[in-house]
Amino acid sequence: MAKVKGAVTIDTARCKGCKLCVVACPTDVLGLQPLEVNDRGYHYAYVANPEPCIGCASCAMVCPDACIEVYRVVEK
Repeated sequence: MAKVKGAVTIDTARCKGCKLCVVACPTDVLGLQPLEVNDRGYHYAYVANPEPCIGCASCAMVCPDACIEVYRVVEK
């Protein structure tokens, strides 16, 4: 049986670092970049731990700027 994993992409240039996606993620996949900022001066969200992602898209649903896309990848 094929296993379904999630994959998250974040448009870091548009992210304003509100941290809503980090809080919404049930598997602690996302984090807020502590040292770097984007061109707008915000600490942006990034994929800190991609392995436990289940592709639930909770992070994408709460993002106010639609910076996050979630894909489901089928592994054989």
